[in-house]
Amino acid sequence: MNLLTAPLFPSWPKLTLLAVIDILVTAFLIYQFLIIIRGRRAANILSGVFVLIAIYLASLYAGLEMLPTLMATLAPYTAFALIVLFQSEIRRMLARMGRRNWMGLGTRLKRREFIEEILLALDQLSRTRTGALIVLERDIGLRTFVESGVLLEAVVSRDLLVSIFHPGNALHDGAVIIIGDRAAAAACFLPLSMNPALMNTLGTRHRAAIGITEETDCLSIVVSEETGKISIASFGEIEGDVSLEKAGFRISAHLGGAERHSISSPPVADAEPAEPPRQKLRTQERP
Repeated sequence: MNLLTAPLFPSWPKLTLLAVIDILVTAFLIYQFLIIIRGRRAANILSGVFVLIAIYLASLYAGLEMLPTLMATLAPYTAFALIVLFQSEIRRMLARMGRRNWMGLGTRLKRREFIEEILLALDQLSRTRTGALIVLERDIGLRTFVESGVLLEAVVSRDLLVSIFHPGNALHDGAVIIIGDRAAAAACFLPLSMNPALMNTLGTRHRAAIGITEETDCLSIVVSEETGKISIASFGEIEGDVSLEKAGFRISAHLGGAERHSISSPPVADAEPAEPPRQKLRTQERP
């Protein structure tokens, strides 16, 4: 080919849709890996790998023989070495990708796990008759009440909730406010319901559970420290002696944005038909 007619730059490969997808996926994986190792010991290891590559290229450019030969001999085993060195980071990257919301599946699985953790905590608190008050935010923000407590910003789990409401814990006297899937704060102060029909029948914890739902659209869950029974309050009304199955349904409907449904008066046990419903909701001594 005549040098005068040869193109100044070689022709680039044709950019197809498949090539664009290939580039984007590769860039995404590299970006996720760099985000995970940032600030960790693996970042120093990766820097050391780049230094070795730079030394290899420099030795080739300088015309050395022994050093490039030695490094080229060890090169086939570097893939196994990198897998061993970065095994924790690779697991973390795969777990992070698995937590993403792929077509809503990640959100559903995360919500189910979140609800199960709350129900496990309610079951243990109920069996041990440990008083508890849990508030789940919906559309109206609860940041004003979060600021009245101790900030947590922790992942919701059974162990966290049970330890917070343990009688010997400094944070047990108050409410835990959950925003999204995280426990935003503990030991929060809530407004008490001023409903005169409830002031003589319910304790402070239950009145606080109702009071916060009178001002916001949140869902309040109460565990009585006297009977261990679970009560759920929403829209200024409370339902007592709720089973775990019904509590799970109410939490799921609340998180799913279900419409308000009418709450009847607290159910009365079949064994005690003559007992007034409000008497069954007396779960805590008044201050």
